[in-house]
Amino acid sequence: MIASLHRLCKLSLVSVFAFGLATSAFAVGGGNDDTSPPQKTQTTKTCTKGKVWDAKKKECVDPKKQSFNDDDLYKFAREFAYAGQYENAVTVLNLAKNQNDPRILNYLGYANRKAGRMELGMSYYKKALQQDENYILARSYMGMALAEQGDIQGARVQLVEIRDRGGENTWAYRALLQSLNGYRTY
Repeated sequence: MIASLHRLCKLSLVSVFAFGLATSAFAVGGGNDDTSPPQKTQTTKTCTKGKVWDAKKKECVDPKKQSFNDDDLYKFAREFAYAGQYENAVTVLNLAKNQNDPRILNYLGYANRKAGRMELGMSYYKKALQQDENYILARSYMGMALAEQGDIQGARVQLVEIRDRGGENTWAYRALLQSLNGYRTY
C-alpha cells in the first residue's frame, strides 16, 4: 500500500513537472522560445556580400532581386544581425513589405543599436512596442540598450514587464537579467 502510494506521488510530481514545462514553453512563442538566437544557416555559413541562401535554387542570391516574403526576410536579417552583419540586416529588413511588423522594427532596432546608432535603434524598439506591447524580445533588447546607456532602473522596468507578460522562462528574460548582472549575452 505504501509502495503504491509512493509510486502515485512520484507519477503526480512527474505529471505536474511535465505540465509546468509544457505550459511555460507555450506561454511565449507558441511552443518554443522564439526569442532565442537563431541557428546559423547557409546564409551566414556560405553566402557573402549580403546575399542570402535560396533553398529552392540551392544557391546564394541577392535578396533585392528575389521575391522573398516578409517572414523569409525577417529570418535572413535576424541571422545577419546575430552574425554581426548589421548593415546586411538593415538592408534586408528594408525590403520587407510591412515596415510596421514589430519583428521588423525590433531587428531594425537591434541592428542599428549594435552598429552604433543607439538613438535610431531605441526609436525602432519604441515603434515595435507601439505595434505590440507584449513583444518581449523588443523589451529585452530595449532593456539591454538602456543598461548600456547606464539606465539600470529603466532596464529593470523592462525586465519586470517581460516577467509580468509571461516571459520569465524565455531567453529574452534570461538575457536581460544576465546583462543587468554585468555579463554580455549578445
